[in-house]
Amino acid sequence: MTCKPKVLTFDVVGTLIDFENGMKNALLKILGKEGKTLDFEAFLTEYRALRNRPDKMLFPEDLAPIYLILAEKFSLPTGQGEEKAFVQSATSWPAFNDSVEALKRLQKHFHLVAMTNARRWAFDGMDKTLEYPFFKGFTVDESGFEKPDPQYFSYVLEQLAPHGYTKEDVLHVAQSQFHDIGIARELGYTVCWIERRKAVGGGFGGTVAVQELTTPDYHYHTLAELADAADRGELVMVA
Repeated sequence: MTCKPKVLTFDVVGTLIDFENGMKNALLKILGKEGKTLDFEAFLTEYRALRNRPDKMLFPEDLAPIYLILAEKFSLPTGQGEEKAFVQSATSWPAFNDSVEALKRLQKHFHLVAMTNARRWAFDGMDKTLEYPFFKGFTVDESGFEKPDPQYFSYVLEQLAPHGYTKEDVLHVAQSQFHDIGIARELGYTVCWIERRKAVGGGFGGTVAVQELTTPDYHYHTLAELADAADRGELVMVA
């Protein structure tokens, strides 16, 4: 017997919020006319290599040292607080074009829950950009852990338990194979991979790479496709 999910848990940055274009916009604002020469794909490759350092700060505050490390290589200005502006830009990064509408459609079928490695102050800006779609929202500040740590997922389940929800009710939706899809599948969740980079030719972009992709239960390239499947009643728990 199959059952439908009751809760959709979402990674936010990269799945709902277009952090790559958000960072690009911030860099272009800092660089001004000089931004025309920026090789942003090369910047993303270097950025990705720095994202998972053992000594890294919490996201998005870790963007400050990353900016300073990459400043010399990409001729980025320093000395006037540019790295702080780069960090603060996270509160105004854009949503993907389909995120707001698709989330409104998904709200008709499920409770929506945010699970982000971002700090609360940054998530609050993202939540506003998404027009406050979430039943519950959890950040690294509340959980005390960063995905892919299994303890983050355990924390969220503990918070959902008083509302009558268990893992068997949850479909986890994310873009990052490293932070979400692999570990969630390993933990026994039904998972949906939103392959956002497909639109720009694939690859990992600014997301930490994995050596081998985890096969998800559901695989879409946009959030609108997920909402279409939900409207058709096609989403069931299969983990």
